[in-house]
Amino acid sequence: MSVKTPIAPPLPAEIDRLLRRLRMPYVRHAAPEVLATAKSQRWDPAEVLRVLLVEEAAGRDRATIRMRRRASGLPAGKTFDAWKENASPIPQATQQALRTLEWVARAENLCICGPSGTGKSHLAEALGHAAIDEGKTVAWHTLESLATLLRRHRADDSVNKAIGRLIRADLILIDDVGMLPVAADAAEALFRVVDAAYEKRSIALTSNIHPAGFDELMPKTLAAATVDRLLHHAHVLLTDGTDSYRLAQATAGKGVRPLT
Repeated sequence: MSVKTPIAPPLPAEIDRLLRRLRMPYVRHAAPEVLATAKSQRWDPAEVLRVLLVEEAAGRDRATIRMRRRASGLPAGKTFDAWKENASPIPQATQQALRTLEWVARAENLCICGPSGTGKSHLAEALGHAAIDEGKTVAWHTLESLATLLRRHRADDSVNKAIGRLIRADLILIDDVGMLPVAADAAEALFRVVDAAYEKRSIALTSNIHPAGFDELMPKTLAAATVDRLLHHAHVLLTDGTDSYRLAQATAGKGVRPLT
């Protein structure tokens, strides 16, 4: 017959009230079990305090990561857990170097260029999630969302402030440049972000074309100024020569669940 673990007694009401007042929810949650264990195993009082503070610190760290993940705007699901390192044409040594995030600490940029379906967005998003897990802040955007940001703040002449808030993020991800011609406000927004972040923050950009061809999508003068700043401290990775992952899955019948 199995022996049930005794339930730890609840905290005294006064201690519970104090922990609520001091906003220490993780100590309050862990304290009954920790105190019961400490009593049965005769812990030193300093050890009890250490364990409870570790619980509070770890809980706050987890809450901060959840908050930063929500605030980042990152699409859900594409992390390194699902990343197929061997299927990417990017050298594995380069992939590992990117995952250290040392380039973010140096405010260097990353441009991932190649055809649709070759893992560009997945890699960028996975790097974003990894950065958040390492305590960094991330902002995920498309050209359309940058253009919307520009239009929304142009009415009250607060564009510079909005861009300034955006580049507070340690890593700014801009996805899917080059799918369509770039509208004038999107081109301006891209330049403003790249210019404001230059040598201060890291930008990771995915594109169907190399940045050298951006003058086919946007006014040449604006494209030249944008690319000049973007590529000055940038790692450029090419995914050419790789078949579309999405097309391969569809061909193999893995893109959907069977109907039967």
